[in-house]
Amino acid sequence: MAWLDLLRGIAAMVVALHHATYYYVPRWRAGLGIDWFDPGLYGVLVFFLVSGFIIPASLERHGQVRRFWIGRVLRIHPLLTTACAITLLPYLLGVRGLRAGLEAYRPGTAVLAHLTMLQDVLAVPNVINVLWTLSYEMLFYLLVVALFVTGTHRLSAPIAVTLAAAAVLVGGLLPMAALSRTAGVGPVTALAALVMVTAIAAAVSARPSVRTAGGILGGVLAIVLVGVNGRIGPWESLIILAVMFTGTALYRAEHGQIHSRTAVLSAAVVLVCAVTAGALHARVSMAPAQADAFAVYWSGSLLLAALTFAGGRALRHRRIPRWLTGLGAISFSLYLLHPVLLMLSDQFGGTPDHDDAVRLTVFVAVLIAVSALTYRYIELPFQRLGRRIGRRTAPAARITEPAPDNVSS
Repeated sequence: MAWLDLLRGIAAMVVALHHATYYYVPRWRAGLGIDWFDPGLYGVLVFFLVSGFIIPASLERHGQVRRFWIGRVLRIHPLLTTACAITLLPYLLGVRGLRAGLEAYRPGTAVLAHLTMLQDVLAVPNVINVLWTLSYEMLFYLLVVALFVTGTHRLSAPIAVTLAAAAVLVGGLLPMAALSRTAGVGPVTALAALVMVTAIAAAVSARPSVRTAGGILGGVLAIVLVGVNGRIGPWESLIILAVMFTGTALYRAEHGQIHSRTAVLSAAVVLVCAVTAGALHARVSMAPAQADAFAVYWSGSLLLAALTFAGGRALRHRRIPRWLTGLGAISFSLYLLHPVLLMLSDQFGGTPDHDDAVRLTVFVAVLIAVSALTYRYIELPFQRLGRRIGRRTAPAARITEPAPDNVSS
């Protein structure tokens, strides 16, 4: 699956350069006059498509929910904890303040929200700006597990279409952060953490009834948080999940579990609904000029992400250069660490008072080098640990996954 590494590497570098050029070469960037797509949005949409394609496969390949959760925790949290610790160190030393908005929250609430990775749908500001996407990854994991333990996981295409249609029909009507505003961020965070831990603990049980109940509980938590407690508009949250399930539908088509035309048709419907939802939201909540600009770059980002994923898939039988797959291997480090390095650059080198292409070049080189090191010494060892622990999980916890259906593509 080298083509997926290719896409991950492209997405990570685009997001990193999106933020770095704002900082190092803002005048040059503004002079380009590119306003038909948002590089950051484009990059994360590609990430979401890739996650939708590969995450269900990692669960269904082993048929063990316990092994899936062990792998996810040890894949994400070691590097996440390291990045957050580095970000907080200047604050703890008294040389830099917290990211805007965090001062208003109790430390325990902020830490708990980030440990669950649900902070962006719990109305808690992200300690690192890019962490918001991890909240949607976690919501997707909960939903994927819920579908798997209930035996409905092959309904990816209709689920994607339903989520996209809901974004158009009711996404603009649902409230934002309603639970946190009503009951308070701290209580909602504590309750969500309790429900999530309970759901995961039950979902890894060897008892089918308990496992099913745990999966459903996690899925309900995900839907509730998306619908009434997100930081971004519910319509956009629903589109994000629809995009991820579109990736899953394409995975199922590639492995003969559904017809290819079903996956392609559902992807087209999701794309149309996503463009429509963005345009409707802009018309309702923005001034006309701003709405027009938003509709253009929202649609452009969606279309370019879709074309990029399709292009990567078209290369799936081709040999991908090793340096490109290497960027994909370290993509999580690239994505998570680039804001940290930008913060350190500002702390020790100061904000550039003019476009500085040299500092931008040095930043990219350092980012790649540091990411390679964190991948080798943090990510890989914990991934191996996760596989070792996973292999020791009880066979009774396995859910038999039938062989792919013999469906013509």
